[in-house]
Amino acid sequence: MKLDSFLLGRIMLTLALGSLGVNSLLADSVETKNGARIPGKILKIEGGLVVVETNFAGTISIKQAEVVALNTELAIAIRLASGTRLAGLVTPSDGSLKITNSDGVVTTTMEKIAAAWTAGAQDPQITALERKWSYEASLDLTGKSGNKSQLGTSTAVRATLAGAKDTLVFYSAYDRQKSEGLKSADQFKAGSDYQNNFSGQKSWYIRDEGGFDHIKDIEFYNVAAAGLGFDLIKKTSQTLTGRVGLSFRSENYLSPITVDVNAAGLDFGFSHSLKLTNLSLVNRLTIVPSFNDFADFRAGFENFLELPLANPNWKIRFGVSNDYNSKPGRGVTKMDTSYFSRLVLNWK
Repeated sequence: MKLDSFLLGRIMLTLALGSLGVNSLLADSVETKNGARIPGKILKIEGGLVVVETNFAGTISIKQAEVVALNTELAIAIRLASGTRLAGLVTPSDGSLKITNSDGVVTTTMEKIAAAWTAGAQDPQITALERKWSYEASLDLTGKSGNKSQLGTSTAVRATLAGAKDTLVFYSAYDRQKSEGLKSADQFKAGSDYQNNFSGQKSWYIRDEGGFDHIKDIEFYNVAAAGLGFDLIKKTSQTLTGRVGLSFRSENYLSPITVDVNAAGLDFGFSHSLKLTNLSLVNRLTIVPSFNDFADFRAGFENFLELPLANPNWKIRFGVSNDYNSKPGRGVTKMDTSYFSRLVLNWK
């Protein structure tokens, strides 16, 4: 009985070792110019990098220019520099690569491979061109009771449809503040903004925003504008875009003694965003001067710092916004400044 158990154990160990050997032989591998052979699963080739998942170092990226050969256990999808797409097993052959499938064998080189991904999945180049919706909702609520009473509510929503070539944004916000029974803020706005990157860093845009501000005696206002934009900085972690165009601005006042505004003019804008490891910084500026009187203009500025919470979909935002009207209604101050801390929810 003991002998039988011993033999059975030896057989099971041999089979286990044989299985490990087979898995090792079947694993993908990458060979580099310096003679290194890296076993693992080839996840993708993208942006000049070969991404490999290994047991010993996790997921690593190797410069494609340093790779001389690939060997895959299963078929992978490949796009060549010529635009040809095919899928098959990849094996090295005399300084070249063979891609084998049911239709035959194609011979190529590492230099001619533009991208590779899991067989059956969509080409990342096509995926990148697809438009995708993302959403944002924010809320801040402040209050005080006792010697003085105060209640303030600010809400905002934002929906963005973004693709590789264009971006469409819809947004809306409402701010209501009440102190000692008197309104100190009663403002609503809603708008849309479309930007089309027609050539590299160049774009054209069209935007429209309307709303009211009863504290500033504005019953209804609207700004419609269109023009050209240019990306001064366009990186994954940082963007800076400038705009210049034509606009039409209208403002209807509650007070009959204040003259309504209906004037064509210019439209200037700057938008900057910077993403760091654990925070984001955003600045937005718009200036709309009138052709009739360049000293008559509206300007809006928003600056905020955003920090992620434990759940990455939730963030806390600290910022300041300025609303400036160079020629406001009777008895109204030119500049309104708001300081805020908001809870923000993002989802897709």
